[in-house]
Amino acid sequence: MTTELTDRIWDTLRECYDPEIPVNIVDLGLIYGVSLTEAESGSYKINILMTLTAPGCAMGEWIKQDIETKLRELPNVRGVEIEFAFDPPWTPERMTPSARLELNLI
Repeated sequence: MTTELTDRIWDTLRECYDPEIPVNIVDLGLIYGVSLTEAESGSYKINILMTLTAPGCAMGEWIKQDIETKLRELPNVRGVEIEFAFDPPWTPERMTPSARLELNLI
């Protein structure tokens, strides 16, 4: 179950965007890690470690709320915790090649 849920989490994260950038947050390189903690029998808490393109990004809370809303809709999810980390800082090198192409960076 956890492998299937983890796959669904990553798929769901690919549906989340910084409204200022037309690339999903996974391909943008904002997600540093995803882990699951068993909450109750058969249910899980999702833990997300992520960054933003800049520490003072005005869209940070909006992105966080979007992630929480979408992940809570997944089956067997009893909680979502999102932690922002800025070390290491985000750089364009964290983006996938397709994201760089989309943003005309290559």
